[in-house]
Amino acid sequence: MTYSPRPQRDLRFIVIGAGMAGILAAIRLKEAGYRQIVVYEKADRIGGTWRENTYPGLNCDVPAHAYTYSFAPHAEWSHYLAAGPEIQAYFEGVTKKHGIEPLIRFNQEVTACVFENDRWKVETSGGIKDEADVVIAASGVLHHPNIAQIPGMDTFRGPSFHSARWDHSVPLDGRRIAIIGSGSTGAQLVSGLVDRCERVVHVQRSPQWIMPVENPAFTEEQKAAFRRDPALIDAVRYNEEYVTNVRLFTEAIADMDSPQIKQIEAAVLDNLERSVKDPVLREKLRPDYRAACKRLIFSPDYYDAIQRPNAVAAVGKIERIEPTGVRMKDGTLHEVDIIVLATGFQADRFIRPTRVIGKNGVDLDHAWALRPSAYLAVTIPDFPNFFMLNGPTGPVGNFSLIDIAELQWGYIAQLIAEIDAGRCRIISPTHAAMADYETRRIAAAKHTIFGSGCSSWYLDAEGVPASWPWSYDAFIAAMAHPKLEAFDRV
Repeated sequence: MTYSPRPQRDLRFIVIGAGMAGILAAIRLKEAGYRQIVVYEKADRIGGTWRENTYPGLNCDVPAHAYTYSFAPHAEWSHYLAAGPEIQAYFEGVTKKHGIEPLIRFNQEVTACVFENDRWKVETSGGIKDEADVVIAASGVLHHPNIAQIPGMDTFRGPSFHSARWDHSVPLDGRRIAIIGSGSTGAQLVSGLVDRCERVVHVQRSPQWIMPVENPAFTEEQKAAFRRDPALIDAVRYNEEYVTNVRLFTEAIADMDSPQIKQIEAAVLDNLERSVKDPVLREKLRPDYRAACKRLIFSPDYYDAIQRPNAVAAVGKIERIEPTGVRMKDGTLHEVDIIVLATGFQADRFIRPTRVIGKNGVDLDHAWALRPSAYLAVTIPDFPNFFMLNGPTGPVGNFSLIDIAELQWGYIAQLIAEIDAGRCRIISPTHAAMADYETRRIAAAKHTIFGSGCSSWYLDAEGVPASWPWSYDAFIAAMAHPKLEAFDRV
């Protein structure tokens, strides 16, 4: 839902991050009539994930018309699944249309947030000192690259870099390249480079289950129709099959023994059996864990790409990197010219390394010593008027995080309304509410498919899935109306 109170107090807001969620927050605050809004962004332009990642083959595995703000439909998507540059351009266009860029301070990474005298004192890397009544932490999840520590990496003679720090000065055509990592990025890189490189070696400790998906281009006639009638865009965005699949997927996640997970397992198994012709390669690409235990890869062409004559599936552990390539534990040396680490991100960082100090000197690092968590993925005890978008324990999976952020904003806006109306100066969840939430969440999380026995970035340091363990519909219900009895209000 969208909740837009007419401001009664001249509240000041600081938004941290100008990615998808930060742009959303700034737009909604501006629409609600608030005048004192500033967005601090660590980079030199907006975009978040879509600014950071520029690798060949990058796209979103959520349908393009579903991966848009509900208030900003876009008729110009070229394909059913949008490419990274198109998504970046979309966010830039939305930012411009809604007049958000003047609110953004670029190249200003927030280094400290300290709560004093009912206000947040904020410092940035550029030396700015600011204050606000409310902080919106929209710093994202996947923005601290996980640089795999592989023995011998410093001996490699060629270029090497993380996929989120792509070196566009390195020529790729006709070269031999090793892609280390089996997540969505690794799969997309194989598909994006197999036609350009002499040899593509996909190094993967364990293979992934692949969900088939088609990615047709939208015709000019379809785009023209979308422009004339935005209801046609909604028909795609809220397509019954897509909505049903989202619900099926979240129900499957929540119960590892459900009929829904059996459907997913049957679909990915059929895809493997039908798509990979060579029985030896098929067995090499068969995962030894259950489907959706790790984030599913949706790909229209990975199996086709990995079966090309110049593609190699190197499945197993790496012994070391040598000057000329990647040496596997079985002794095989894959000689390459370039190494790309598609090894993901430090998903437990969130706003950190920013120093965040709450009420009575409570340090966020201390509050998150065991695991990062937030009440309903939005707020934290002892950190008043501090609200997170796509924070810890939020829903994760193969659906639109824009939808998640919009639902969270509806919830946050109602808490802000309590402050704005003067019913309180500060608001944060009680320790009892947080403890109850975490107890229920952890118990449920252990029975989700994420806890069925694989290693993934969904797991916290104790091996507990660090995500919303209930259905999508349950999250919608939780975000509809805050239970104010769960909050300390002063």
